[in-house]
Amino acid sequence: MEFNINEVNEFIRKESAFVDVIITEASKVIAGQRHLIEGIIMGLLTDGHILVEGVPGLAKTLTIRTISDILSLSFQRIQFTPDLLPADIIGTMIYNQSTGSFTAKKGPVFTNILLADEINRAPAKVQSALLEAMQERQVTIGETTYRLPAPFLVMATQNPIEQEGTYPLPEAQVDRFFLKIRVDYPSVQEEKEIINRMTAAQFPDYQKKVITPEILIRAKEALFRIYVDDKIKDYALSIVFASRKPEEYGLKGYSQLIEYGASPRASICLIQAARANAFIRRRGYVTPEDIKSVGMDVLRHRIIPSFEAEAENITSEKIIQKIFDTVEVP
Repeated sequence: MEFNINEVNEFIRKESAFVDVIITEASKVIAGQRHLIEGIIMGLLTDGHILVEGVPGLAKTLTIRTISDILSLSFQRIQFTPDLLPADIIGTMIYNQSTGSFTAKKGPVFTNILLADEINRAPAKVQSALLEAMQERQVTIGETTYRLPAPFLVMATQNPIEQEGTYPLPEAQVDRFFLKIRVDYPSVQEEKEIINRMTAAQFPDYQKKVITPEILIRAKEALFRIYVDDKIKDYALSIVFASRKPEEYGLKGYSQLIEYGASPRASICLIQAARANAFIRRRGYVTPEDIKSVGMDVLRHRIIPSFEAEAENITSEKIIQKIFDTVEVP
């Protein structure tokens, strides 16, 4: 079948028009955080879950709630604590005394967008219950298995400054997250805008339920029409394989700095995220810049530095940057 890039470009321009509406409406409430907003949109387009790392007070909860309002999607928030149980997330069986039977009471996981606040504060069995739901998109209560609603996006947050009383997510489980986004402090101008909005007599107004779930479903289907050249796929593979066999890609001495390279899931996520990035920018094809734009968020939690790297204060981000600087761009 002959590929017509102009037709695809025009099609994607039409289908992606709603992205500007989301960003415009969200910006009425959220000052800055464009990277986080785009990351959430990417997650919704690709059915990928997002791990967000940032200090308290950076509007992580407000951002996800605002976007769920704009998209007419249901939203639930769970505050993870050490005494949380799996049943508090997925639900449990309730005994009905009058009928003498058990009925299923569904938990907060039955929603479109779930905010798992400070996921590393809950013990491993609770984390596993949520991560299983993320992977399988279904939960079992009693003897019955229930499908989770579509779309289903988990946005889990971690606080990087407090480690006491936390249960860090195992690397194998962290790999299930599509992106890991680091949220930074706002700029001076953005923080001044935050002060003006949050100290005003009225909370900033924005349009709710302006985007229907049907538009989102159509956009997810349109994503697969975005053209990805074999050279782009080879470029993504070179980046991933450079994390596994650095010496073969000109990264001398880096085999001692990388404990584990990126998994095959990273290759898939790089292409998916690059497609979503092209969609947001209303393009019908993926460029190397799309791979570079999403590369840090896709790989930062999938490349594990060695003890030698930690001793030399070399983070996964520094390793990823070196890989991007070394691997030849097509």
